Amino acid sequence: MSRPEMTGGVVELRVHGVSGASVAEVLDRRQIAQVAGDRSGGFYRPRPHCSDTGGARGVTLEAYRWGDLPSGTVARTLALVFLLPFLLANVAIWMRPANPGSEAMVRSLCRVLALTLTVLYVLAIAGVALDLIAWKCMASPRCLAGRSWLSWLGGHPVGLRLAVLALVPAAVIGLIWRVSNRPGKTFEAFHAPDKAVSGHPLAAVGQWDAEPLVGRLRSIHVAAAFATLDLTLLAARAATGASAITVTLAVVTGVVLVACVALLCAPPIIDRAAADRRLDGVTRTLRTTAIILTIVVVTHLLTNPAPWHEGGTLPGYDATLTWLFVTQTALLAALGVVLLWRRDRRRDVSPLFGLGALVIVATAVSLGVAYSAEVVYRVADFLDRDLPTGEGIATGAPRAYTWAIYGYFRAVLITLIVAGLMILISRPGRYRVAAAIVARDYPDPPAQTGPRLGQVRQAIARARFTEKLVPLAVVYGCLAGLGTATTAIGLLELFPSDVIERYARVPADVVTFGIAFGSWLIAAIILGLIIGGMFAYRSLPFRRHVGVLWDLGTFWPRAAHPFAPPCYSERAVPELARRITYLVSRGNAVLLTGHSHGSVLLAATVLQLSPEVGSRVALLTHGSPLRRLYGRLFPAYIDDAALREIGSRVGWRWVNLWRDTDSIGGWLFSAHRPGERATVDGPPATVDRRLRDPSDVVTPPSDSVPPPIQGHCPDESDESFAAAARELVRRLGEPVDPPATAR
Repeated sequence: MSRPEMTGGVVELRVHGVSGASVAEVLDRRQIAQVAGDRSGGFYRPRPHCSDTGGARGVTLEAYRWGDLPSGTVARTLALVFLLPFLLANVAIWMRPANPGSEAMVRSLCRVLALTLTVLYVLAIAGVALDLIAWKCMASPRCLAGRSWLSWLGGHPVGLRLAVLALVPAAVIGLIWRVSNRPGKTFEAFHAPDKAVSGHPLAAVGQWDAEPLVGRLRSIHVAAAFATLDLTLLAARAATGASAITVTLAVVTGVVLVACVALLCAPPIIDRAAADRRLDGVTRTLRTTAIILTIVVVTHLLTNPAPWHEGGTLPGYDATLTWLFVTQTALLAALGVVLLWRRDRRRDVSPLFGLGALVIVATAVSLGVAYSAEVVYRVADFLDRDLPTGEGIATGAPRAYTWAIYGYFRAVLITLIVAGLMILISRPGRYRVAAAIVARDYPDPPAQTGPRLGQVRQAIARARFTEKLVPLAVVYGCLAGLGTATTAIGLLELFPSDVIERYARVPADVVTFGIAFGSWLIAAIILGLIIGGMFAYRSLPFRRHVGVLWDLGTFWPRAAHPFAPPCYSERAVPELARRITYLVSRGNAVLLTGHSHGSVLLAATVLQLSPEVGSRVALLTHGSPLRRLYGRLFPAYIDDAALREIGSRVGWRWVNLWRDTDSIGGWLFSAHRPGERATVDGPPATVDRRLRDPSDVVTPPSDSVPPPIQGHCPDESDESFAAAARELVRRLGEPVDPPATAR
């Protein structure tokens, strides 16, 4: 592989967004060569023998392609879909408010809620293996008929059946443990510097210090997973009278679970960045104890001669599951109280009403409950053969899952209704604003441009609906939490159809049909996520719409759930910082250009550059979601202070291009238009530059159609982008003092 290098001059380093564009598209060149990195994340330049190897005024073009870091194979896509609740729980911990007084409590509650998701997954697998198969199916000749793969264990003692089928959840725990602990390539050059360059929290994102924390969390979650399996088995064994050994094992299991929760509720201890042999030894000992305890519990099942109380549901399983849902509801309520109580009450400083973490973690819990209920329901439906729907719901899955599906279906249905109402109610206002923008941009248009002007107004109005998603997300989060709360009714051994028919006068058959429909709806959503994930990795146009979800979630390091997909910023940000530092050390000045999520990567990168390097760097962002999305979702990490520090570090050689038709990107400091006064003073007033989109509504003489509406598309081929790049290149040639380190 040829690696052409140049010294002196200016290097324009382009970083693409979530569209996963090819290097040829980013550089607008066909013949390219890789100069650094590997196939997953690498730096590319036009080949040296090409007639056009540079940008404006001889600037050397270079592109960093990171699109393959968060993407992968079909197997990884499936894992990402089914572990989506873990990913959301991990994102929630980064959405804490900017108020530092609530940080420790929010971290603790988010981590305990993430732990309940692991417990929920284990209970779901145990519900299939132990309750549906070992307890119910293997005791029913009708269920075993024609199923040789199950009948070989039928007729054997209950203890043996449970012990054998307990290997299934144990194997699943071991598999996910192995996958999350999969050894990867070590990048020694990307270790975080001994002394941080910036004191802002965003500067810590993308460093390699997360691995010790992930290892501790992994041990805690594995310990809790095995302890959950032990508790399920011991609850079934204690149904006919608990022996001293059963009680002792249950107490030890409870101590393991309490220890797991206690460690998660001590952020100063668990969050230590460096490896701590004593602390790591404690978490590993806890994990080993849980594994040994599982072996002892299974042995106890095989050797205990006490009779079993057969029939019905696996003893204790339904109650354990319902109490888990009650616990999740209580934790969500506690998190909401903390967020509201500690909320910064100043105007316009509480994005998502200060409830961002609650909304996302409630969504994670709701999705995890839906996944678990769907797995159990589909297996129960398969084992029940041709049993009528109503009878299958009554005798198949536990009541808690029935209430869970009902709650999830209700939350989705109401949210869709509210979304439709919001679209209709907000439509006149959005179109009025869009019409005013179009009138200013295209004064005195020809009569034949009427249809085109309508399309532009529609594009602007559609883009402005992004702001309406904030209250919609809060609505769904509240409904999801309420849906989890209603599962507590399962403790009363009531079915949704009975309760609703009694108090709402809705026929039970209608409710039963709704629950069955909700179950199939969940299956359709899961299938849609799988298909969407596959297309997002294989279709560039589709990735522009769906890929943002995956790339947003996997940008943040794993700080809440160790089984979430790995974080790619741990490589991308240090790799960018190292490359920029190298180019500057070779005598080059560097113009950084980032589209969409690429601007977020560059923002975190600039905060890791030394003042000497920053004095030779300029920044050009376009379609940037830094303030519009990230500032709302992650206020503790991306705020006005962070943006100002980034500008200071590059000597305010920063231009941000934005359009009204863009539904993702936007302005950073001031939303003023050309000819208007900026809403801020000083250097930040020069950063934002609004582009008219489309460039015109009149079809040019050389074409048959009017200029396209760009929206969130990259700007590299736009003349405004080229003009801004030329300006920044010129400013890079001006002598400036290195910016002082902001603190």
